[in-house]
Amino acid sequence: MLYWLYARLLMKQITVLPGHICFMISGQDLAEAPEMLYHVTAWCNEISAQVSRRTQEATGGIRSLMFHIATPSPESLEQCLPEIRKIGTIAHLAIHIGDREEVTGQGMDVVVAVGKSGREEITECIRKMARDHVAPDSVDESLLESYLTFQYTPDVVIKSGGDFLTDFLIWQSVYSELFFSDVNWKLFRQVDFLRVLRDYHSRIRRFGK
Repeated sequence: MLYWLYARLLMKQITVLPGHICFMISGQDLAEAPEMLYHVTAWCNEISAQVSRRTQEATGGIRSLMFHIATPSPESLEQCLPEIRKIGTIAHLAIHIGDREEVTGQGMDVVVAVGKSGREEITECIRKMARDHVAPDSVDESLLESYLTFQYTPDVVIKSGGDFLTDFLIWQSVYSELFFSDVNWKLFRQVDFLRVLRDYHSRIRRFGK
């Protein structure tokens, strides 16, 4: 009962939601609780709907969700794919694992990137531009961004169960708000997520200024 009341109180305090959210977890986190990706997606849908009804703002919800799983061996997490694919029943899901990409479902964009590196992504951007014979003087921020594999710029990056980030989205997340949760991924609850959203609501974003 107290959990339900606390979640309801937190929800009432939230009127502004981040449009794009990124979770960074480890391969061990995913292996221990792969079903949590589905639960977090469902929370995002539910919270967006509630805030939209309360604020009468149809476009102010969470528009995309990304999960980055840090692991040197993506193939070792293939057994988690059945649980991850369930997200496609409630959202538009894109799974990036190794050199493969799977896309399914409709709704909010959800990207699951297993074992991807931001440094590798930037390196591949440069290679693509070289293959396209792009003139060096024509390279600027917007051109480089057009070559990125992941086009999302997260408003919020959440790291659960630790105090370090990976190099994923190294370009895209430079102005993101960072949140470190001391709750382990498998124990992460909706109230923990609501706390992050409430704190985001209270921050003044500076975008590097």
